[in-house]
Parts: sequence; C-alpha cells; structure tokens
Amino acid sequence: MSEILNYSGDIGIYLIGFIFIIIGYIGSVMPSLPGPPIALISIYLVHFTIDPFSTITLIVLTVLAVIMGIADYFVPILGTKKFGGSKSGIRGSTLGLIAGVILTFMTSGFGFILLLFGPFVGAFLGEKYAGNDNTMAIKSATGSLLGFLAGTFGKIIVVTIILITYLYNIFV
Repeated sequence: MSEILNYSGDIGIYLIGFIFIIIGYIGSVMPSLPGPPIALISIYLVHFTIDPFSTITLIVLTVLAVIMGIADYFVPILGTKKFGGSKSGIRGSTLGLIAGVILTFMTSGFGFILLLFGPFVGAFLGEKYAGNDNTMAIKSATGSLLGFLAGTFGKIIVVTIILITYLYNIFV
C-alpha cells in the first residue's frame, strides 16, 4: 500500500515540475518572468524529492539558467549598440520593453505583438528624441528587436534543454 501512495506522490511531484517547465516557457517570451530559472525549479524539485540528478547536471543547468538570465537584460542593449544606437536609443528600448510588458498584461488579443514591438518602438523614439534621422533610428530599433529576439530564442533553448533533461530523468 505504501508503494502505491509513494508512486502517486511521485507523479504529483513530476506534474508540479512539469508545470514549472511550462511556466518557464511562458517566461521565455514574457520578460516579466525569468523563464529558465523557473524551469530549473523542476530539476531541483525532482532532485531533492524523488531521483537525484548528477552534480554536474545540476551545475551545468544552473550555470546556463544564470547566464541566460543575465544575458537577457544585456542582449537587446548590445543589439542596439551593435547597430549604432545611442544611449537614448538604449534607454528608449528599455522603456519600450517595460511598456510592452505592462500593455501585454492590460490587453488580451494583441499582447505578444505589443511585447515584441515595444523595444523596437522605444529605441526608434529614443533615437528620434536624440535628434537622429529616421535611418539611424530604424537601424537602432532593428538592433533592439533582434537583440530581444535573440534573448528570447536563447531562453527557449535553455528551457528546452531543461525539459529534455527532466524527461530523460523520468523515462530512462
């Protein structure tokens, strides 16, 4: 009887861990949630309750999640800089990202579009505020958008690595 109870408890923990991974994917596209660290909770949950992962696995996944968490804030800035953006463009990109996050939560159908183009519009307006021409403003805004997309793609890759490791531990 205790094996049955233990097995159902294990399933519950696995399901909770899987929910953390789903939230991690959501957090990978929503800048207000740290996707990879949330997904990483699933690994530690299983590690400390059911089936320990190797120390190397824990270290590698933790380092990946931390690096991606830090890089997520700097990649759009680097994209803006790489495309010749000024400090005003960088500030505008950051403000556009914040505005996109807020508007995403306030609207229902167009949230992702607002989130996607918030940094672009912010960088463009920041460059225009600094007195740059449309060509320079569009280059800076494009760098910001590409940086945002690169950061999002990187977070999705890290969460997918966590998912694969998680599923491998469960089924193999």
